[in-house]
Amino acid sequence: MKVFTYQRATTPAEAAAAALRTPGARFIAGGTNLLDLMKLEIETPPHLIDVNGLGLDQITATQDGGLRIGALVRNTALAADERVRRHYGVLSRALLAGASAQLRNKATTAGNLLQRTRCPYFYDTNQACNKRKPGSGCAAIAGFSRQLAIVGGSSACIATHPSDMAVAMRLLDAGIETVRPDGAARTIPIADFYRLPGNTPQIETALQPGELITAVTLPKPLGGTHVYAKVRDRASYAFALVSVAAVVMQDGSGRVALGGVAPQPWRVPQAEQAMRQGAAAVSKLLLAGAKPTEDNAFKTTLVQRTLAGVLVQARDNAQKVTS
Repeated sequence: MKVFTYQRATTPAEAAAAALRTPGARFIAGGTNLLDLMKLEIETPPHLIDVNGLGLDQITATQDGGLRIGALVRNTALAADERVRRHYGVLSRALLAGASAQLRNKATTAGNLLQRTRCPYFYDTNQACNKRKPGSGCAAIAGFSRQLAIVGGSSACIATHPSDMAVAMRLLDAGIETVRPDGAARTIPIADFYRLPGNTPQIETALQPGELITAVTLPKPLGGTHVYAKVRDRASYAFALVSVAAVVMQDGSGRVALGGVAPQPWRVPQAEQAMRQGAAAVSKLLLAGAKPTEDNAFKTTLVQRTLAGVLVQARDNAQKVTS
């Protein structure tokens, strides 16, 4: 691990300003991803800014009937919150599908959104990776790509985003509240938060230099039946080959978002117009333009079958509620 300096910030604006002053500085809270990357010298920040003392650890109701989730709310607390379990069940289920209980006790809401890809070539510093070292190439494209993206990738990168929570947040149309180094605040719709790799896979989000996430807001509850299904190689502590987050209404309409298939949580609003037509129709629209490799072509079928199972589960749950 490289030598670095450290400070504890006392306000969000102070933290953001400090990050801007030192190029390459990083915020640290739970550290469940960043510290691993620092040990491997994939991330080598010269300065760490501890944001744990900023008081951003509360979940509060908003005036429009939604929730405001502080950036430092731990994953365990968020999944267990009664309001989240009752009205945003897909979010609670997605959180509980991720990592282990010990990691969820430390991991924060903002950190979960910002975790880096688990692409094996990103983690292997002997391999070419445009995300880790821009311009070096992408060893994954001609390498072992079973876990990697089938849609949304580019000739520069086919890494997937690893977060379960982010898939549910995308489904729920969350907003990302931030503060900039000059103290100005803004809210970024999660639909605009993540960037596709294109020719610059190292730029992963819409955050500007020094900008700090302070909270995530959820609109008022959608209702319907909430389901999160995660298909992985082992039953726990594994990232998704395919995950499906869905909210299904009694009339068969609804929303769906995918994880494990793209560089960002994957949602195509046009596909949701086909929800009443079944999983095959929705999957076709979700994966339009997909470019799977030989290793991960199975994901196209796996998406359809997982979504079909989700729709059956949602229908059965709705029948139990009404009976």
